[in-house]
Amino acid sequence: MASSSSSSKRKRSYDSSSSSLKCKKSYDVFLSFRGTDVRKNFLSHLYTALHQIGVCIYIDSKEMRKGEQIQPALMEAIEESQVAIIIFSKDYASSSWCLEEVVKIMECKAQKGLIVLPVFYKVRPTEVRKREGSYGRAMAKHESKFRKDSHKVKRWKKALFDAANLSRWHFVDKDEAELIREIVNKISRQLVATPLHVAKHPVGIHPRVAELNIMLKLAFDDDVCMIGLWGPGGIGKTTLSKALYNDIFRQFEGSCFLADEKLLSEILLGQRLVVSNVHKGITLIQDRLCHKKVLIVLDDVDDVEQLEVLAGGPKWFGEGSKIIFTTRNKHLLTSRGIGEDCIYEVKPLGNCDALELLSREAFLSNDSISRDLVDEVLHFANGHPLALIVLAHLLCGRSECDWKSALRNLSKSPNKIINNALKWSYDGLDDYAKKICLDIACFFIGYSREYIMKVLDSYDFDPTIEVKVLVEKSLITEEKETLQMCNLIQLMAMDIVIKECPDNPGGRSRLWDIKDFRLVLSRLPRHLESNPLQSIVLILPKPEKICIRANDLTYLRNLKKLIMKNVHNSFQDAINLPDKLKWFEWPECRPCIPKSSSDPEKSAQLDLHESNIHALSKQFEVRI
Repeated sequence: MASSSSSSKRKRSYDSSSSSLKCKKSYDVFLSFRGTDVRKNFLSHLYTALHQIGVCIYIDSKEMRKGEQIQPALMEAIEESQVAIIIFSKDYASSSWCLEEVVKIMECKAQKGLIVLPVFYKVRPTEVRKREGSYGRAMAKHESKFRKDSHKVKRWKKALFDAANLSRWHFVDKDEAELIREIVNKISRQLVATPLHVAKHPVGIHPRVAELNIMLKLAFDDDVCMIGLWGPGGIGKTTLSKALYNDIFRQFEGSCFLADEKLLSEILLGQRLVVSNVHKGITLIQDRLCHKKVLIVLDDVDDVEQLEVLAGGPKWFGEGSKIIFTTRNKHLLTSRGIGEDCIYEVKPLGNCDALELLSREAFLSNDSISRDLVDEVLHFANGHPLALIVLAHLLCGRSECDWKSALRNLSKSPNKIINNALKWSYDGLDDYAKKICLDIACFFIGYSREYIMKVLDSYDFDPTIEVKVLVEKSLITEEKETLQMCNLIQLMAMDIVIKECPDNPGGRSRLWDIKDFRLVLSRLPRHLESNPLQSIVLILPKPEKICIRANDLTYLRNLKKLIMKNVHNSFQDAINLPDKLKWFEWPECRPCIPKSSSDPEKSAQLDLHESNIHALSKQFEVRI
């Protein structure tokens, strides 16, 4: 075995048969070959060329093989290499050792991302793939010899077939020096590329990367594949896309984890490019990349224009290219023609992975914090990786008392880091969508979609498209005909309402706490000329009494929605309703005749739902 260094600090090479010195158990290139004819010609020149640029090579220097079992050292060397070059020569398949090497190489390609580069040296690829000529004769001998172990031969056949289907070099009468230059350039590009830092603790990443590899159809090079990773802020889209990038980027002629205009310079290494404006940049991308097999990750896309400028369509890139987008907005993907089968929803971590991430980040021992308290934290974070990491750092090294205090505070006021990550999607909404998002968060989580749409429709605008936008931006989800929302997003939305007027509930647009409602009633009718309250929804777990006097609600001039359940009014007389009210729902309302304070000439629509009301004044147009 001989090895050489991959850096200027490791220029010398050592043969395992003549020196006890070894380089690290990490090799840039593993060379798989058969025969002295290959060794003394092509292989020797290739080895020298790679060695001269500082590539650390593993090569079986003497081929001193006894028995039929491949040596563990060779297996380890394959596992520890970044690239494997298989030189398929005339006699390659005659060696069971070589065939075992191919099996191991293809296993490492599938499981560890090993880059496999076949060279067909004076044989045709079809001879290897279809087992013709010398390969057919060699496999016939193996079948005869290992008849009792047909599984072994099947493995060899499959490995040969899979390897022969990879992108390759075919040497027949070609200039050998030119071929070696191509291989060396390819290897140097692969090794120059640096993997991205993924995460301190990449918990739950590998199964998802495997799913994405299937979605990308890496075995097929006849088309350009575009996929999208979609989910809310902090859910792990960037982390997952980095892990995916690291797993496959060496299989491409060029790769880039995008930082806008750096795209061309990242992919076309060594070429000096000057792009004076966006339009020239578009033309350059199309011209330079249309024949290249590239991997591009466009992270955190939030604007259609970004897609138009950087990845306008499959024809911009060469066959076999893979383009990956991460976004919080599903519509950006579907609007670019990316189908549902190519959109990967990044979901929260399962409970086991969430516990592992929390434990690693917070340095939890088995008995440092009670499991019940840990479960409370897990429930609060709801599998959200950013929330788990932030909470872990906040709680690390603290006592159970501190943990309980932090959880109480977080349930009232969300963490700033988590909040900012989630609020970014909300800030991009139009005004109507923001109103609907806040209404659902403050009042209607878990209610049927049909009921929510009826209530929202009372605002005199169609909520259908806005609700769909909220789903596409991962702010709400639809589950079994109900609308749901992550508790972290709910806290973010409620915090927006509370901050409208932190010290005065009457100065907010929405009210959902009976204590706040009592405070508002106690301050009536002071400071009500500009009262912004538009919605009061009190849905109590058990009945409570409250005193609402005849004209109390009329002071809430902008109130459009009043829903109260398990609320019993101790006031006996009729109640006057504000004239802007659009939806009224109060099952426990005493049998009475609500009076409108509105001008007799004005008419307001009033939806009554489960309300115990005998009659209304003529100013109201009733819809039940």
